[in-house]
Amino acid sequence: MLIDTHAHLSAPEFVDDLPTVLASAQLAGVARIICVGYDVATSRRAIELAEADPRIFATVGVHPNSVAGERSDWQRTVEKLAQHERVVAIGETGLDYYRTFTPVAAQQAALRWHLDLASTMALPIVIHNRESDEDLTRSLLDWAHAQPLPRQRGVLHSFCGSRTMMQSCVDAGFAVSFSGMVTFQNKSLAFMADLVREAPAEALLVETDSPYLAPAPYRGQRNEPARVREVAERVAAIRSVPLAEIEEGTTRNARRIFARIGAAAIA
Repeated sequence: MLIDTHAHLSAPEFVDDLPTVLASAQLAGVARIICVGYDVATSRRAIELAEADPRIFATVGVHPNSVAGERSDWQRTVEKLAQHERVVAIGETGLDYYRTFTPVAAQQAALRWHLDLASTMALPIVIHNRESDEDLTRSLLDWAHAQPLPRQRGVLHSFCGSRTMMQSCVDAGFAVSFSGMVTFQNKSLAFMADLVREAPAEALLVETDSPYLAPAPYRGQRNEPARVREVAERVAAIRSVPLAEIEEGTTRNARRIFARIGAAAIA
């Protein structure tokens, strides 16, 4: 049994065959899927999908690359959406210095706003990072250290940052989630095996980031939640542990971090 902790089922790539995609996930042993919002429209759609299917839970937020394109009242809308009982986290939010569709100052302001909302709602945060390790780590640690303990801070999704960032954020209460990138053979990503190996078991999650980042041997194809199994298999191989240990551990972690999943029975 596995939980795909980060998938974009509201993406247009799934419009034509979502029931088939969900059936394939179930056959692959994927018991729960967290459908992550990346703008107002997909956040709203994530809730609709979660209302329609007990296997799906939602997050709500605006990705840093999407902030500049939203209406001026997007924060008010996300606040309302966050109150829905099927919402398990705030985000995805974060910083992206690779694509600055949204100016850096606006990204940073949106991140702070999402962090404040997560605190208000007592929900974990889902964090996107691209080439912003130093600034993002500083923001997350400042926020985390101001929060009461104990607390599940949130998740650094599809993690490919530095060892220093991983250690600092894990020590502050964050989890790290690995995606299909761990299966890629790019020499530039060889360091990721060390990240997977060194991540504490209690802070480890797996995801697909569907429809993106399909694992080998599916690279270049649309990704889907069923393929979180390939991610888990690669994580198990890197850590030299049985697949069952990764299945059980990451499922347990997901249910703890995303508390509303933990409160729901898993068939």
